[in-house]
Amino acid sequence: MSIFSKYNDEILELLGKGLSNREIARQILPEQISGIRKHIAKIKNNTGVLNACNSLQVDPKTTPMLWLKNKQASVRVANPLFEKPEEKQFQDLTTTLIKDLQEYAPNFVKLERIENKDSYLLVLDPADIHIGKLSKHFETGEDYNNQIAVHRVLAGVKGILQKVSSFNIDKILFIGGNDILHIDNPKRTTTSGTPQDTDGMWFENFIIAKNLYIDVLEILLPIADVHFCFNPSNHDYTNGFFLAQVIETYFKNCQNITFDTSIAHRKGFRYYNNLIGTTHGDGAKQELLPLLMAQEFPIEWSLTKHRYVYTHHVHHKTSKDYVGITVESLRSPSSADSWHSRNGYQHAPKAVEGFLHCKNNGQIARITHIF
Repeated sequence: MSIFSKYNDEILELLGKGLSNREIARQILPEQISGIRKHIAKIKNNTGVLNACNSLQVDPKTTPMLWLKNKQASVRVANPLFEKPEEKQFQDLTTTLIKDLQEYAPNFVKLERIENKDSYLLVLDPADIHIGKLSKHFETGEDYNNQIAVHRVLAGVKGILQKVSSFNIDKILFIGGNDILHIDNPKRTTTSGTPQDTDGMWFENFIIAKNLYIDVLEILLPIADVHFCFNPSNHDYTNGFFLAQVIETYFKNCQNITFDTSIAHRKGFRYYNNLIGTTHGDGAKQELLPLLMAQEFPIEWSLTKHRYVYTHHVHHKTSKDYVGITVESLRSPSSADSWHSRNGYQHAPKAVEGFLHCKNNGQIARITHIF
């Protein structure tokens, strides 16, 4: 679907007045003459299709073909102006996001922080949320849908903040991505094509995830400066990346938040004597992560004594000490769907987790909000 389709009626009217393609382009969209001229040419070359649709009172954008059938001939014509439903959905999502950002691009007042030597880093990591996942109690023994997903994340974040309220927090490392979305396309599959049971349309889920991240970050910012770290993942490799870019754009005027939204599979963040690595966990094997961190973050490795990698993907807790680094996987707040329940991947505690890191002594506390 062309982004210029909304000008079709105006283009047809001006073509009827005998204006040239260039004249119409200058009159309708002078700042994008080259792009819209191609669209005008396409409309001009298909005026027969448009006239036929108008005479039949059908929308050319929703009519895939025309079939002329009489005693003399039977002719079927593919309609080049037809807009596929998934393309229209994508354009609708794009329009909604642009409109939203244009109407509400907030200006944030910089928050001045009071320095406190006895302060800590809070790692907040709502892992594997899977917005768009559908689970029914009748089959799996528990329900899960978009409403439950949003409720659990917000309750988990607020619960962890309440549990650490007696500590002075000077920095929050928020881990995003990690299957925030359950599917990656209109066909309701993961990035690699695995079909999923879903709640809602893909574009609705994207907007729900966007609003959830904004709500969470706006809860965190009054407490401490935030670093948002994005981990690409197997369920939503493309849409998860796009979502992270949207969130970074939304907060572009905020001086109290920084972003690492690259597509790199492993990220590193240094907090004084701590090196904190994050990855989804569907790629490199766990035993390779220590050397990968040392190789990919050599400066941070050399400047720190306490090193950790937080992984996701498996939806249950594991933790293992290696030479010079600890690798720990996180629980998920999401419930098992049909496939996971059928195969017995179920009944691990559902939770949102956080970690307190001391400047000098590394991880000193694990905070778990259980559902």
